[in-house]
Amino acid sequence: MNIGFDGKRAANNLTGLGNYSRSLVLQLSEFFPQNQYFVYSPKVKSHQQISSFFGKENIHLILPDQSSSSILWRSLRIKRQLAKNNIVIYHGLSNEIPIGMPSSIHTIVTIHDLIFLRFPQYYKFIDRLIYNFKSKYACQHADHIIAISEQTKKDITEYYNIDPSKIEVLYQTCDDSFKQIIQGELKGAIRKKYNLPQKYILNVGTIEPRKNLLALIQALPAIDPAYKLVVVGKKQTYAQKVGAEIERLDLTERVIFLKDIPFSDLPSIYQLATVFVYPSFYEGFGIPIIEALYGRIPVVSATGSCLEEAGGPFSLYVDPNDTVALAKAINLVLTDQALAERMKEEGLKYAQKFNTSTLASQLMDSYRNMISKS
Repeated sequence: MNIGFDGKRAANNLTGLGNYSRSLVLQLSEFFPQNQYFVYSPKVKSHQQISSFFGKENIHLILPDQSSSSILWRSLRIKRQLAKNNIVIYHGLSNEIPIGMPSSIHTIVTIHDLIFLRFPQYYKFIDRLIYNFKSKYACQHADHIIAISEQTKKDITEYYNIDPSKIEVLYQTCDDSFKQIIQGELKGAIRKKYNLPQKYILNVGTIEPRKNLLALIQALPAIDPAYKLVVVGKKQTYAQKVGAEIERLDLTERVIFLKDIPFSDLPSIYQLATVFVYPSFYEGFGIPIIEALYGRIPVVSATGSCLEEAGGPFSLYVDPNDTVALAKAINLVLTDQALAERMKEEGLKYAQKFNTSTLASQLMDSYRNMISKS
């Protein structure tokens, strides 16, 4: 069977949706090698992380032919190449599918989140219009919808009035490199490379308002001063507000920012931390939490979206607006060794529901069921 994927993210993004897209296709190619997997993208980024992905024997990169404009190709003109490649299923991996797909090709779309509708203040007006058009069209016209969390499924039914029976919740996983416990020698080299402190709290994610790093900064003065805060993520305008708060609270020596970190170094940075803190206001799922759980790192996160689904019952959750509760939860992990050990062990057990083989089988079953119902 030939299966096609919207591969713009897989072929160009090194984090987030790029990792999700590559991981999903790799899972299928490994556990179901009898199929051929066609990844369609208007362009491809030159990077080892991406070139190794397309080096797999049954994963094929498809770029626009010379007669197609890359601007409209993903939305309209891709259909000619789908027919040429005898695609049976086309999977839109990031909230959209081409317009006017022929009925001969089964279509499925992954909806990661509808945050642009729930929190419109975080997005430009024109971006909201585009995101909403693409997501709504995909939900209305795809044969099947995958939501990456129960919260996202609720949002789809609420905002687009989609029949819940058309929506299936299939969780994500993280890259397999996070699932291996890193040996001491390599971790020591990473600590030295980035001059990481012996004791630190870790936060990973784009530095933007929704991720709520400001709350963690404001909680930091009430947290054991022996622990520094290491932040890994790309800075947006919001980082200026965070920086001003760090200066106001005289925390310059306690906060370390890391950016442009090679993906291969991230697992060690996670596993050197004492606790992972993710106080986001809203997420579609929360892969960084999965990365921490697999590394046996206790997690403190936020209520209000789907983060409890990602972190499970043995992580700690607080109101993202309550910095006092956030500091208290972090201190509890830092001071109660028995609690921290239980969170590590139970968190790792919980993370097994996100195992690669399990999720790949669930997705392939979803494909087969969709075909059987047609």
